[in-house]
Amino acid sequence: MSIVIHHNPDCGTSRNVLAIIKASGVTPVVIEYRETGWTRPQLLALFAAAGLTPRTALRTTKSPAEDLGLLDPSVSDEAILAAMLDHPILVNRPIVCSPKGVRLCRPSETVLDLLDTLPPGPFAKEDGTQLIDAKGNRVA
Repeated sequence: MSIVIHHNPDCGTSRNVLAIIKASGVTPVVIEYRETGWTRPQLLALFAAAGLTPRTALRTTKSPAEDLGLLDPSVSDEAILAAMLDHPILVNRPIVCSPKGVRLCRPSETVLDLLDTLPPGPFAKEDGTQLIDAKGNRVA
């Protein structure tokens, strides 16, 4: 199974998703989008596959979205998309691509739906929240 994660190592949710993927036995392709940036076709394809719009994919906290005036409802998706190309941090994360689909994996346990095999249990997030019990069943 091939999985791609658009990852921000400074984000706890993104780190949790990456850990879940690895614990499931998959070595994902990790794209640190803050370093590589985005292309317009790439974002449009990811958003279409995940059922997102630029507005629904916009990271509104811990990002320059407010300072850039992007939170106003009158701002067009086109303007938001242009800002995302200039400021990659504006794209909410992590976005995961797998043969089962493309999803914005917030909360992190959303990624479990994209995996063929769950991580062996017990498995918990960084904060100690258990996702998989000792019998290998989903808790969340």
